[in-house]
Amino acid sequence: MSASIDGKVVAITGASSGIGEATARLLAARGARVVLGARRPGPLVELTESIERAGGRSIWRATNVARRADVQALVDLAVEHFGRLDVFVSNAGVMPISPLDELRVDDWDRMVDVNIKGVLHGIAAALPVFRAQSSGHFVTTASTAGFKTVPNQAVYSGTKFAVRAICDGLRQEAGASIRVSVVSPGIVSTSFADSIPDERLRAALADLRDEIALSPVAVAEAIAFAVSCPPEVDVNEIVLRPTAQA
Repeated sequence: MSASIDGKVVAITGASSGIGEATARLLAARGARVVLGARRPGPLVELTESIERAGGRSIWRATNVARRADVQALVDLAVEHFGRLDVFVSNAGVMPISPLDELRVDDWDRMVDVNIKGVLHGIAAALPVFRAQSSGHFVTTASTAGFKTVPNQAVYSGTKFAVRAICDGLRQEAGASIRVSVVSPGIVSTSFADSIPDERLRAALADLRDEIALSPVAVAEAIAFAVSCPPEVDVNEIVLRPTAQA
């Protein structure tokens, strides 16, 4: 256990798989009490039971971050069950990338609703709790796509640029008692490619993922590092890539 993580109450969105699941398992193993949110109840039940069998403490709630009420309910659950909330990890995200010429406006809307509004909904729910406690930590999963865009990723990159800007503004407004960290990974071995509508693009990215991608555990370790720093240390941004990624 890490003394700086042990006992902390950590809410995690997008917790049913990938980076969110890895983060939940890692932080719970280091003594955190984890509050898990994702759209699918089944994997959340399985993850909660697995964490508890390993000696951890975990609760869950079905959560669609595009719905503000869902995110508020997740924060409320943390406070009602554990008496406080120490860390809010905004991890839920979607990546149905495509060329702009295809005009997949519904996919654009979905990325804005989940990747940007989902983060804002987390801020709206957790910030009043953190203010009342005079402590708290926002950790947001962004992407290296938030630093540079490439063809087919304009809207996705735009959402990640926005997330970085929002979190930096939050950091500047937060004051001395609230920490704000952004973790921006490169390609990670998750199911992100499954939502890409174009078969050739989906296959190409899946092949690249299978060849060079980071483990979700590597990103979870970066999140744990930010969380475990002393309270007067604010790790503003962590960027991590596979060594093979350009």
